[in-house]
Amino acid sequence: VISKVLPIADMPHLPDGTPLQIMLNPLGVPSRMNVGQILETHLGWAGAKLGFQAVTPVFDGASEGDINDCLEEAGLPRHGKIRLTDGRTGEPMEQETTVGYIYMLKLHHLVDDKVHARSTGPYSLITQQPLGGKARFGGQRFGE
Repeated sequence: VISKVLPIADMPHLPDGTPLQIMLNPLGVPSRMNVGQILETHLGWAGAKLGFQAVTPVFDGASEGDINDCLEEAGLPRHGKIRLTDGRTGEPMEQETTVGYIYMLKLHHLVDDKVHARSTGPYSLITQQPLGGKARFGGQRFGE
């Protein structure tokens, strides 16, 4: 869900002036339990500074210690956070923020493809309930 689109000048930026491209809500990490996304962010940032692309096996990737070592080697803070500057006011943000590079993918789940309604249509011969599913022009069955 895109909650707000801002001009590049209004986006927070790094101390060197590089603007952020995407900002994610930090509440998405504990609710979805995807700590790997944070580790990917840190490793991506270190890889961008050191000039390598990290490709790791699914369940046997880089450890937290390895990632911290890469951050340190790249001259970045070991905790992977940095103080950003607000693009609108020019003031530094109150707290340091986790910054890095991750893969983002737009999912093809669009409302226009999912909306479905019916007034009449086929029924099951056994239960006399409407068939289920959009593909079979089904409807909502009683008790579900």
